[in-house]
Amino acid sequence: MTPVTDSLLVQTPSGSMDCFVAHPAEGSDFPLVVLLMDIWGLREELFEIARRVAGEGYFCVLPNLFYRHGKLRFEHRTPDGKAMSFDKLPPDIREHMRAYAHQTVRETVREDVAAILTAAKSWPVSDGPAASIGFCMGGRAAFYVGQEFPERFRANASLHGTQLATDKPFSAHTKINAMRGEMYCGHGELDDQASPAVLDTLKRLFQDNPNVEYRAIVHAGAHHGYSMPDRDVYHRIATEQDWQEIFAMLKRQLR
Repeated sequence: MTPVTDSLLVQTPSGSMDCFVAHPAEGSDFPLVVLLMDIWGLREELFEIARRVAGEGYFCVLPNLFYRHGKLRFEHRTPDGKAMSFDKLPPDIREHMRAYAHQTVRETVREDVAAILTAAKSWPVSDGPAASIGFCMGGRAAFYVGQEFPERFRANASLHGTQLATDKPFSAHTKINAMRGEMYCGHGELDDQASPAVLDTLKRLFQDNPNVEYRAIVHAGAHHGYSMPDRDVYHRIATEQDWQEIFAMLKRQLR
């Protein structure tokens, strides 16, 4: 059955946050899943992922995390029409994009997700356990969500997440001890954001938290951004393995 989709405005202390939503056409009390965008901004590629999540029986909300700056969307194409990977862009363009991504920090994500939870009280959404799924900078944000709202967000997934265990103030690893439920991470073997040091740090910190089950897969031959179907580095096998893991986690934690 084709999910119902819509565009909604969620009011936050910083303004009106535009969101794409998708949910089953029939029923109510759907478990909430917040989809957290990558650095490229909202686009059809992410809308289709939201529809896929909704097709499994969830109320999926995809917020524009850049709304404080407007409806930003970055797009660069290869000669054959594929979305170009970030590391192939000229340095000045990368720095311009990073300037926005680095403003998506713990405090802004906490504010935005709190606003979504308030708005969800008037949606056909269950007040039970919820989930977050993020990509790239959204993968880092999924850690924030699980750490800032541990009693509500019991299933969180990060795919090719960035700045997960660094000395940056917005590093995602600093509050792993607060998390509950389950956390899944998908990494690309060829992604410099998933170095052995980062993976070892995450593994150690999750091992020290008995209240969360942690699972991570490093996909052989996969690059950063591998899970985006329109990307020049899309890795279908790795991506489908991630979704198998994620939907199984959602079923365990949200149903």
